[in-house]
Amino acid sequence: MSAFAELIDTPPTARKPDPRGLVRPHVREIIRFAVVPCSLGQLLVALSAHGIIAVFLGTDIDELRDELAHRFPAATLEEGGAGLDTIAAQVVAFVESPAQELKVPLDIRGTAFQQSVWGMLRKIPAGATASYTEIAQRIGHPTAMRAVAQACAANPLAIVVPCHRVVRSDGGLSGYRWGVQRKRALLEREGVAS
Repeated sequence: MSAFAELIDTPPTARKPDPRGLVRPHVREIIRFAVVPCSLGQLLVALSAHGIIAVFLGTDIDELRDELAHRFPAATLEEGGAGLDTIAAQVVAFVESPAQELKVPLDIRGTAFQQSVWGMLRKIPAGATASYTEIAQRIGHPTAMRAVAQACAANPLAIVVPCHRVVRSDGGLSGYRWGVQRKRALLEREGVAS
């Protein structure tokens, strides 16, 4: 059992990969989650046996739970659990002060393209921004600005994968899955004028 799985009390059989690295469909994954308040509203933090798998922002707790169920329909979702409060508190502290480093394992899942976009977003430091065009160029797909925007919209790890730091080419704010007001607040918190 991994140290992280021990911390959150998740059995090691919750997600068994086969030799090719694929999750066995007959083994139901357990995802533990908590919904906690933060300055941006309600924050849902979800954990797999391997790390943080989702961070959602919203105002309606039931909608956040529904979104988690929709995102992981084959998983068994359990609210609460050992160690979850500590990790949720770390994520809230990170939300409130994004310049600090979040030292919690992540379980980031997506297509290869999404993974490349999200990896590039994680390289944008607090206080800086990049345009969709710049991200597309940095990942080697200079004409894929719309695909970059779609990857940002599909990001399951709000703030942890900082899609709020992606702006239009003219520096203006564009859409944000969690709301443009939250995007503005996050950028202002990081010292970026909007």
